[in-house]
Amino acid sequence: MGQFEDMALFVKIVESGSITATANQLNLAKSAISRRLSELEGRLGVQLLTRTTRRSSLTEAGQMFYNQAQKILSDTEEMVASVSIAKSELSGTLKIAAPLSFGLKHLAPVVNSFAAAHPGLIIDLNFADHQINLVEEGVDLAIRIANLESSSLIARRFTTIRHRLYASPKYLETHTPLHHPSQFSDHKFLRYKSPSGMMYQVSDPSGEQFDLGGKTAMISNNGDFLRQAAIDGLGLCFSPTFICWEDLKSGALVEVLPKYKAVELGAYAIYPQTRYLSSRVRLFIDHLTANFGDTPYWDAA
Repeated sequence: MGQFEDMALFVKIVESGSITATANQLNLAKSAISRRLSELEGRLGVQLLTRTTRRSSLTEAGQMFYNQAQKILSDTEEMVASVSIAKSELSGTLKIAAPLSFGLKHLAPVVNSFAAAHPGLIIDLNFADHQINLVEEGVDLAIRIANLESSSLIARRFTTIRHRLYASPKYLETHTPLHHPSQFSDHKFLRYKSPSGMMYQVSDPSGEQFDLGGKTAMISNNGDFLRQAAIDGLGLCFSPTFICWEDLKSGALVEVLPKYKAVELGAYAIYPQTRYLSSRVRLFIDHLTANFGDTPYWDAA
């Protein structure tokens, strides 16, 4: 292996946090990674990392080498990107993580059109609702729906996720009429088990907030499952509009208390700030933004 490849390997070890994580991401033996790191240190005549059984930490020389190596890799990536963009060609692998329901319902046409425009690109797409460590998993880009807290990640908002309160006509026919949030206590709720602790509230036009404090009939970590339970008349469902918009059009669900505003979250494309932004990631984020916008098609319908 050449010096450039060894620099890239060293940067990956630092960003993944350990030799073991790097070996898993590259599908190589841990001994092979350790040997190449030792050979690099031998050529440089300094120790770059202090190894433990679980983690690796940078020495002072290692920090200096990492900073310079990252700059060289970034400059090289930008040089390659400028040529690739000029030729409208992308190559390599773009590894994306996305939430399950949003991904299955709305990402396919966006990802597929991007893949069609860049036939030399391999797209590795993983659907999961739990948050993952992008660096440890070797993920280039993740899509998250949340009010993001400050972190070491860089985020770009590409659309707004609005929530509404839904019920089936069948449920509303057999339960107390609902005209005001003070009547929530008479109703059953189908609740999403949010890893971020979503606030189940609505507010009136004056801004006064009301908790959705009724009886809990069902809890699930999947919005599509709760949507079907709502259609079957099992309770009120507080759901993103991207899940229920077609049911609203067909009449399978109706919006409850439409004059009351519910929570709005951002849909973000996030990536680690320790990694240079490749042309693959940058162009895919631009593609996301162009296809959704602040008022996505399911809210405009």
